[in-house]
Amino acid sequence: MTATDHRPGTAVDQIEGASQPGRPRPDPAPSAGGTVWRYAAAALVLGLTLTVGFFAGRAGGGPVSAPPRPMASGAHVGHGPGGLEVSRDGWTLALDTPDLAAGRPGELAFRITDPTGAALTAFQENHERRMHLILVGRDLSGYQHVHPEMSADGTWRVTVTPATPGPLRAIADFWPQGAPAGVTLGVDVPVPGRYAAGPLAPPEETILVDGYTVTLDGGLRAGESNQVLVWLGHDGQPVNDLQRHLGAYGHLVALRQGDLAYLHVHPAAASQPSSVVAFGVTVPSAGTYRLFFEFRHLDEVRVAAFTVIV
Repeated sequence: MTATDHRPGTAVDQIEGASQPGRPRPDPAPSAGGTVWRYAAAALVLGLTLTVGFFAGRAGGGPVSAPPRPMASGAHVGHGPGGLEVSRDGWTLALDTPDLAAGRPGELAFRITDPTGAALTAFQENHERRMHLILVGRDLSGYQHVHPEMSADGTWRVTVTPATPGPLRAIADFWPQGAPAGVTLGVDVPVPGRYAAGPLAPPEETILVDGYTVTLDGGLRAGESNQVLVWLGHDGQPVNDLQRHLGAYGHLVALRQGDLAYLHVHPAAASQPSSVVAFGVTVPSAGTYRLFFEFRHLDEVRVAAFTVIV
């Protein structure tokens, strides 16, 4: 997927290049059946999550209306992308772990402190958790979405096993009790050793994850609200029985290469457990992004990662 493949409103177009040699095909394998499945799923999801104008614009080529925007918890109004600062709005991410060892489980401990240095202990639940912690290498490898446990003194703890040496970015996404909005803070956790940044995977529209065919459909343009659909197939059939994961039928985390600017987007509230999940995504700038789609099926959470050039 590239930024110029599709304008917003063309997210249900047939994926270009899906039948090229060496590239995985979306499920189901026969192209005609796949087209019927995808358009049928699109009609269902768009009818529930997007506007009538968007659907009509897609079918007839007319003007496109923007769908209701799903909530993005990682970029707050007036602040831009999240996770770039260790302190914001009077809150600070105080790391209590000096470092972690590559290949060995270790405890990552941190606190959220106020301007006086006192630890915050009152957090509002947001998407079924009081703290969401994203862990990823500076080269965008080793992505994890974990939920630490807080002790009475306000210290959050979670066991982490870094795969390789190098700086590990920790992004804390939380909502202080009584605050008007959530806060996202980020800090690097040292992982000593010889560090060599790995290459980023090339852009692909369709990837395989544990036997699932996952297709990211729709282009991204900086500063615009983009319609993105994620299609799911398993064993040649559409996945029509997705389970809720943290209160939603899927989560999409975008991280910008270089500074790891963070955006966390959820589907519209009307989303259903069908084989296609719709998102409204606004990336802040041109650049290369890594998009991590989290979904739950058959009682297991899986992550599909895509490289997108904007």
